[in-house]
Amino acid sequence: MNREDVTDLIVQAKVAKGLKWADVAAKVGHSKEWVTAACLGQMTLTAQQAAAIVEIFGLPEEAGKWLQEVPYKGSLPTAVPTDPLIYRFYELVSVYGTTFKALIHEEFGDGIMSAIDFKMDMTRQADPNGDRVKIVMSGKFLPYKTY
Repeated sequence: MNREDVTDLIVQAKVAKGLKWADVAAKVGHSKEWVTAACLGQMTLTAQQAAAIVEIFGLPEEAGKWLQEVPYKGSLPTAVPTDPLIYRFYELVSVYGTTFKALIHEEFGDGIMSAIDFKMDMTRQADPNGDRVKIVMSGKFLPYKTY
């Protein structure tokens, strides 16, 4: 068994049990965004969080140890995503990446937005012209240092 096997078991159990990520997150005690990322192999869980995931999904005990290992982050199978939904995020960064960069540098200076000290909230926004996806991302600004 490895971390990818555990991710596959989680997804299989989620489908078989008809679970929603928000319900799993409520049982784990963290945001649906973070818990989903963790279950899909992108975050490291504590022993307590891993035990909750093992119980929720009915995983073998060994899976809990893998959930506590630091994963290889970045799970896309290709450099340019082929899944249409994920590709739209790639497209968004391709079109607006230079705008994000210019505005962040103008407002904060030379640095980056952290994906480590990071929060995200995804909600559905009702709209008479078709519901909208609202994603709010908040990452700590990390300035480049002079040495």
